[in-house]
Order: sequence, then C-alpha cells, then structure tokens
Amino acid sequence: MKKISTLFLMVLTSFSMMANVALSDKEVLVKLYEATNGSQWKVKWDLAKPIASWTGVKVVNDKVIALDLQDNNLTGSIPAELGDLQNLQELNLHKNHLSGSIPASLGNLKELKVLDLSFNSLSAAIPASICNLSNLKSLELYMNQLSGELPSNLGNLQNLETLAVFNNQIEGTIPASFYQMKSLKTVLLNSNKLNGTLNPDIANLTQLANLSLFENNLQGQVPLSIEKLDNLKEMNISYNKFNGLVSKKLAMLDTLNMTMVNDSGVAYLMNVAIEVDKRPIVSEE
Repeated sequence: MKKISTLFLMVLTSFSMMANVALSDKEVLVKLYEATNGSQWKVKWDLAKPIASWTGVKVVNDKVIALDLQDNNLTGSIPAELGDLQNLQELNLHKNHLSGSIPASLGNLKELKVLDLSFNSLSAAIPASICNLSNLKSLELYMNQLSGELPSNLGNLQNLETLAVFNNQIEGTIPASFYQMKSLKTVLLNSNKLNGTLNPDIANLTQLANLSLFENNLQGQVPLSIEKLDNLKEMNISYNKFNGLVSKKLAMLDTLNMTMVNDSGVAYLMNVAIEVDKRPIVSEE
C-alpha cells in the first residue's frame, strides 16, 4: 500500500510539473499581451481560452514553438519575459509599432530559427546575446531605429542564411567574424552608417546570392575577391566612399554601376579597369 501511495505521489508531482511549465508559457504570453496593449490588437486573444487557440500561437506537446503576430498593431515594448519561451523556434513581430530596445533575454531562446522584429521603432544597440542563437537561420531587424555597432561575435551565428538590418543607424565597422559566416545567402546592411573597409575575406561567403551595402560610409578598395562568389546574383554597394579601380564584371554586377560619393558628397562613377583579352592570337592563315 505504501508503494502504491508513493507511486501515486510521483505521478501527481509529474503532472504538476508539466502543468507549471505550460502555465509558465501562458504567463509569458499574457505578459506580452499586456505589455503591447493587447486590447487594441487587430486580432485579440481570448485569455480565457487555451493558448493553442490564440491567433499566431503554435503549440506542440504543450510547448509554444512559434509566435507570429506580424502586422497586428502591437504597441509598447517587448517584455524581457519573452526570453522564457525556451522551446520557441520562430518569433515574428514584423510591422507593428514596438519601441524601446531588443531585450537581451531573447538570447536565451536556444531553439530559435527565425527572429523577425523588422518594421517597428526599436532603438538602441543589437544585444550581443542574440549571437548565442546558434540555430538561427534568419535575422530580420530592418526598418527600425537601431544604433550602435554590429555585435563583434556576429560570426557565432554559423547557421544564419539571412541577415537583414537595413534602414537603421548602425555604425562602426563590419566585424571580422562576419567573414566566417559561410551559410549566409542574403546580406542586407544598406542605409546605415557603417564605415571602414570591406575585407577581401568576403570571398569566404561562398553561398552568398544577394549583397546590399549601399548608402553607408564604407571606403577603400572594392575587393576583387567578390568575383569569386559564383552564387552572387544581386549586389549593390554604391553610394559609399570606395575608390580605386573595379573590374567591368563587378561594375556590371552592381545595380547602380558603382556610383560612389566623394568627400564633398558628390556622386561619381568609379573607374572601371580595362579587362585585357588574354586569349591566344590565332593566325587567319
């Protein structure tokens, strides 16, 4: 009888622990609802119903694994508690009215593969903790008011395929670790305040298909090693302060034909190097 009672207590404790975990996820979502003025959302949640029925919430095995609230009139700031959704794989808050900073606690979401906070009014620097998200494949922070520099440990995101941080106020140089992100396919860093040079190690990004760096303050020689990127289909690095010569191939690849801005703010076309035809001369005789 004693053994049966002990077993019953163990089972009861197990169910209690599971309930607490599920309740924890619900508490986090309620915190988000309250922090972002949920009563004014386009599509509201009925907090009296199970979270699996809430619009934009995907639940598997009683765990919240995806949260998609794009274009839903969220206002206010992102609560730090969101970092407690330990099983979250996708967080999409695109096109809302969120302000304040990106919580460093989002770096706790170890399972996260997609993070989209674009088209809001977020400010301050990108927290370095975001670079702890080793499973991340897509990071979209564009169309905000983010400032500061790109995290120096950005290269920790070895599975990242899309990096979109355009139309912000990011400054400083492109970190050295960036050039080791060999899974990158799309890089959109245009319309910021980036400076420094573009490292020839960009040739390491062999999967790169789209590179957009236009409208920054980058300078120096355009690395000819970009020509080694066989998968590169789209490129725009114009409206920077690059100088020197570029090959005809690179000039043609660039959307704006390598239009640069000099120290006086005047736009000009970079000099295109003459490509010598190295084919052997064949006699007509």
